[in-house]
Amino acid sequence: MKAMTAAASSADAVLRPGLLPGVAPQSDAERVPQPPIPPEVSNLEPSVYRFILKHSMKQQILLLLLTLASFPFLYYSLDLPKTIVNKAIGGKHFPEQLLGFEFDQVPYLMILCAAFLALVFINGAFKYAINTFKGQIGERMLRRFRYSLYQRLLCFPLSYFHKNSSAQIIPMITVECEQLGGFIGDAFNLPLFQGGQLLTMILFMFMQDPILAAAAIALYPVQGYIIPKLQFKVNQLAKQRVRTVRQVADRVQESAAGIVEIQANDTVKLNLTDFAHVLGRIYDIRFEIYKRKFFAKFLNNFIGQLTPFFFYSLGGYLVIKGDLSFGALVAITVAQKDLASPWKELLDFYQIKENSRITYEQIVEQFQPSGMTDARLLLAEPEQVMPLTGELSVANVSLDEDDKSRVVDAVSFTVQLDEHVAIIGQSGSGKSELALLLARLARPSSGRITVGGLDFAELPVAVIGRRIGYAAAMPYLFAGTLRDNLLLALRHIPLRPPEYDETLGRERERQLYEARRSGNIDFDLQADWIDYRSAGVSGPAELTERIAEILRRLDFEEDIYGLGLRGRLDPAAQPELAQRLLEARRALEQRLVAEGITNLVETYDPERYNSNATVAENLLFGTPIGPTFELDALADNIHVRRVLDQLGLTDDLVEAGRQVAATMTEMFAGLPPEHEFFEQFSFIGAHELPEFASVLAAAESGGVGGLDRQQRDKLLSLPFKLIAARHRLGILEEGMQQRLLEARRAFRESLPDEARSQIEFFDPARYNAAASLQDNILFGKIAYGEADATVRVPQLLREVLDALSLRSAVMDVGLGYHVGTAGSRLSLAQRQRAAIARALLKRPDLLILNEATSGLDAPAQAKVAAGLREEMAGRGLIWVLHRASLARNFDRVLVMSGGKLQEQGRFEELDRKDSLTALLMAAE
Repeated sequence: MKAMTAAASSADAVLRPGLLPGVAPQSDAERVPQPPIPPEVSNLEPSVYRFILKHSMKQQILLLLLTLASFPFLYYSLDLPKTIVNKAIGGKHFPEQLLGFEFDQVPYLMILCAAFLALVFINGAFKYAINTFKGQIGERMLRRFRYSLYQRLLCFPLSYFHKNSSAQIIPMITVECEQLGGFIGDAFNLPLFQGGQLLTMILFMFMQDPILAAAAIALYPVQGYIIPKLQFKVNQLAKQRVRTVRQVADRVQESAAGIVEIQANDTVKLNLTDFAHVLGRIYDIRFEIYKRKFFAKFLNNFIGQLTPFFFYSLGGYLVIKGDLSFGALVAITVAQKDLASPWKELLDFYQIKENSRITYEQIVEQFQPSGMTDARLLLAEPEQVMPLTGELSVANVSLDEDDKSRVVDAVSFTVQLDEHVAIIGQSGSGKSELALLLARLARPSSGRITVGGLDFAELPVAVIGRRIGYAAAMPYLFAGTLRDNLLLALRHIPLRPPEYDETLGRERERQLYEARRSGNIDFDLQADWIDYRSAGVSGPAELTERIAEILRRLDFEEDIYGLGLRGRLDPAAQPELAQRLLEARRALEQRLVAEGITNLVETYDPERYNSNATVAENLLFGTPIGPTFELDALADNIHVRRVLDQLGLTDDLVEAGRQVAATMTEMFAGLPPEHEFFEQFSFIGAHELPEFASVLAAAESGGVGGLDRQQRDKLLSLPFKLIAARHRLGILEEGMQQRLLEARRAFRESLPDEARSQIEFFDPARYNAAASLQDNILFGKIAYGEADATVRVPQLLREVLDALSLRSAVMDVGLGYHVGTAGSRLSLAQRQRAAIARALLKRPDLLILNEATSGLDAPAQAKVAAGLREEMAGRGLIWVLHRASLARNFDRVLVMSGGKLQEQGRFEELDRKDSLTALLMAAE
């Protein structure tokens, strides 16, 4: 923490307006007002009570005052039953005076009962207000704590994530700190409220009879001493349990990430054994906790039940002797019964307090690694961010690992920020770590890096993140669209506020208020965050053109185009584009007719069976929306089965399935699983043959009608996967096709209204929102068996789209492609290109590539390199290359080996027999 404070102090001069590199931001009229970031949000107090007092002292005091105000009403609600029993019910002298008025017995009883009811309501209202208020305090503080943890996570050094699993961090922020919300609200209020109630009841009992009251509380000191002693060991075990449970999360994440290695190396049993061992430790700890916890509960209950024994025996004796009234005994009895609840709450609170203390301290301990980035550098927003100019100077820079071994050792060099520099070296030479240092993703152990005379270590992230681009060999793409990932480089702060109506505006103000009360940043997520000026454009239209230009330079256009053809479009949101795509459908049909190649595409016709589509596709004659009418399971759909039964098609299709199974088992008998037949008839796999053989054997002995439900369903599923033009098995003859067309019509007519929203039916005049762009334009199936159909049709499609100027629209849809978790739906080469495009989009003054094209083949690398040199002309490019031969055409080459800078100069100067560069090239 001291290191962070010192860093913050040293950064003060750098954070002053006018001293920083960068582009001036939009005018004040365009910008959302920015609240100051409290410097204390990055600090975590060492104890949970210090955290509570620091951030909610005023609210805690108000809560305590509210609690104190409730005690008089509680006392009178305890005393009033005695008055009702002794005076209103058992009294003999009436009328009775109350507040200066005289009342007979019944009215007097009713007034006292009404007063009792009013006190019950008031006490309930106090409890509601207190519980609601403390809940609000607790949730605000929990939100503040989670926000602080996440903010600190963003300050962690990169080396932390290389050595530690994020699976241990995630539950701390999500699950483990959950209990702190409830505890924080109760931290001061619950002991006072429950303790106050306890003391009020004890005071009331002593007012009635001191001896009986003493008997009622005689064993409380014993419980108060023994229970905490027993709880101490439980708390220690709970601490062990939390740490061990984190290991479970660690194992699960490692197994999920390394599932390929686990199966490829047959370590399933080893991993299961290791996991079972960890679970065994948790079992032992938890079972020990159970034994100790329930023993404490048993002892507590036993001691608690001794109190009524003494209480009733002594109280009864005093009533019999006439030393205590019956009404007083009833009142004390009620009070004694209620006494157990606050006492139990206090004992439970002690356990919760200890658990919360341990949880808080363990979390804080994990969120204080060394080498954290100063939060002020992370959040500072300078008045101006001028472009980086001059030279990048690296002076005696070293980087140590935890074991003090140096991966970068005393490296020094100077480059101009308009040079293109290649860094080469063997794996482990320190070249990748040097790139991390130059991008300030790692902090040097010693030495200094300056840019334009400014100390790299003191520049805010706002400067580093906007003026320096970085892309790695294994880039991370966030879940969302490809466009979102590219625009990430332009989203730094909200620049233009959103427009809200009155209702949403009030809700937004409430959200802002709660964010500020919880110590959270209060920027508006719905605002426009895109910094068009940083991209060198004036608005969305020019930004789209700029993205297209970058994609062309990176040879990424065709990939995006392909993703666009596979993508979907919402015609309600973009009706004009949907109409233009329908125009492309008609244009493609005309081209096919004009060139006499209509046989290459069999279009969808409501009155014709499509021989290039499956039986399932022909029956549905539409695109399923959701799982209800999933094509692979259409044979099991209740609506489809009802139509087939009505038309007498079920038995015929089961028989067709039997014929398919018989043909397949005969055809595939003795063939290896990799035989081409299994690819051609992809609806049946080699592993399924034995099961179908047993079904066929049952059908031979008892006929198809003698099969059980599961066997019939198995056979019925086969013909649904048949394609007449591809699987020429003589089953889908003309007669069967006509019957299936009849089933298509019956299915659509009988479909319930609530199920119609689950299918987007094919219509020549409508755009199908559930189908891809390509399927909408083709509006049919590419014909099987036609020469060059799979090449000629896509070529025609491309020509039609280009003629109608729809290519950019298709690419726009491609940019809307969801990349999946960590970009898993894209290839490595696509992820690398996307990461480079993201870095280029913000027009960095210095672009650092850390083996960022290692996933591309040689021709693709050459195209990307040429595009990058053109794009970064006049600006700095530092490229860590995975092959030394790629260093040609760079202004300078730095050669790393053993963590040291061994050679530097122009490629032509270093390409000599005795050079390390020549050895690296020879090793390729």
